[in-house]
Amino acid sequence: MRVLIVEDEALIAMELERIVTEAGHKAVGPVATVEQALAHAPRVDAALVDLGLADGMSGAALARRLTDRYGISVIFVTGSPGDVGHGLDGAVDVIGKPFSDERIQQGLNKADAASKGQALNVAADW
Repeated sequence: MRVLIVEDEALIAMELERIVTEAGHKAVGPVATVEQALAHAPRVDAALVDLGLADGMSGAALARRLTDRYGISVIFVTGSPGDVGHGLDGAVDVIGKPFSDERIQQGLNKADAASKGQALNVAADW
């Protein structure tokens, strides 16, 4: 699976890149803005998205565009998981910071299942 990393904090982005790669996926990015993320969107299967990006609190709006326009499964990785809420179509998980390798892997597994058309009851997990 090709996973887009949308994170404006360099150390966190590098850690996510390491986890994605070690899990056997292809990391794309990292990128820090909506514009950069949309440039890569046609070539990815899933995205790890922070709510607060370099261009403001634009992560939720980006996620909506990624899911609606490109069918990409979104995993929010944020310090404010309560700000995500429930019901964003295409979002398969919300992971709070700080996170563990295992927690990111769980999110990637959900995204992989969603990309294969498997039904998920994600709201129950948040």
